[in-house]
Amino acid sequence: MSGPTSLSLRAAAQQIAAKRLSAADYAAAWLARIEAREAEIGAWQYVDRDTVLTAARRCDDEAPRGPLHGLPIAVKDLIDTVGLPTEYGSPIYKGHRPAADAACVALARAAGAFGLGKTITTEFAYFSPGKTVNPHNPAHTPGGSSSGSAAAVAAGMAPLAFGTQTAGSILRPASYCGVVGYKPTFGLIPRAGIKSLAESLDTVGVIARTVEDAAFFVGVLTGRGALRDVAAAPAPRIGFCRTPMWDEAEPATVAALDRARGALLAAGARVEDVAVPAEHRGLVTAQDTVMAYEMARALADERVRHGDLISPALAQLFDRGLTIGPEVYDAARAEAAMARQRLPAFFADCAAVVVPAAPGEAPAGHAYTGNPVFNRMWTLLGTPAVTIPAGSGTAGLPIGVQLVGRVGDDAALMAAALFSERAFAVAA
Repeated sequence: MSGPTSLSLRAAAQQIAAKRLSAADYAAAWLARIEAREAEIGAWQYVDRDTVLTAARRCDDEAPRGPLHGLPIAVKDLIDTVGLPTEYGSPIYKGHRPAADAACVALARAAGAFGLGKTITTEFAYFSPGKTVNPHNPAHTPGGSSSGSAAAVAAGMAPLAFGTQTAGSILRPASYCGVVGYKPTFGLIPRAGIKSLAESLDTVGVIARTVEDAAFFVGVLTGRGALRDVAAAPAPRIGFCRTPMWDEAEPATVAALDRARGALLAAGARVEDVAVPAEHRGLVTAQDTVMAYEMARALADERVRHGDLISPALAQLFDRGLTIGPEVYDAARAEAAMARQRLPAFFADCAAVVVPAAPGEAPAGHAYTGNPVFNRMWTLLGTPAVTIPAGSGTAGLPIGVQLVGRVGDDAALMAAALFSERAFAVAA
């Protein structure tokens, strides 16, 4: 991309605030990209050109309201927005207009941003896909559930998009689409106004073009200066862990991690292998148990009153979730709590630990959004995690690697991620 859409989020906001770039011209450039690519990609549930330009012109007419002034942000259609439909990927909510913005959207507006449109989500952010295809090859899935958010950013139709993750819904599609996906520490971005699926797992995050953009945006929303103004860590100590799910890694992912290791060593990082702790071996199953139990109850109204409008895949999840007894659920939560207590020993002196982001390249077809097996345990543990593009596989589709960090230390994770992103770019 060239022109104003090539600017970083920070640079674009600064130029708009200084009146060197018109917010209307900046928004129009993104709308032109949407017009050029949306028919092929299908990333958007709703975009209204007039509404976007009206909001942008208002930004041009007023004094800057914050560090995001004049930036148009895509919003996953699981997140409530005033003035824009929010349908949660389900016919049950066709035409639904929320009375209030979700907290994350309200915080973005308060900092000067405005909505570019609503991006496609899978049904209630589970596995039944919408219309979105992979921008790198339309015969393949973009992943899910933040399908439209990942595809919109990857296709150059948005500078940044909100996503949510309950299993692997930010990190996996970011890997498949070749963009940065950042799932902050659990609860760092407030979840009010997000359609709840699993109370102990749901996490709000972002999909962006760069690590710096993702950190800047989340840092502004949360008031965390070290995250907003992140700088690359000098020669960080980075661990490599195969995780208990290593047998699920396809050759493309194995090769991507090997390339990542070489690039990090060449850039001066201190790299060491991290053993798989015994307490991690059951966490994928525990996450699946917690998710099924909580979703079957969080969506009780939809299940009871609108069962005929629920997909077979979601209906099966409900059936399974209702068979899980509270003692099994409590045991899974306790298993996660024990593993979380032992995370300091797992990380030791490492600023971040590299693990697979997805089994491989995006699967062919559109009925299946891919396996979140490499993301589930980190969502359960509440750790911050970020997916960074790390080349491509044999089919020519993107492959990412995932870095995970200590709970609550998002700034250190993103500093290591910024170092890694630059190392991968030099090695490419």
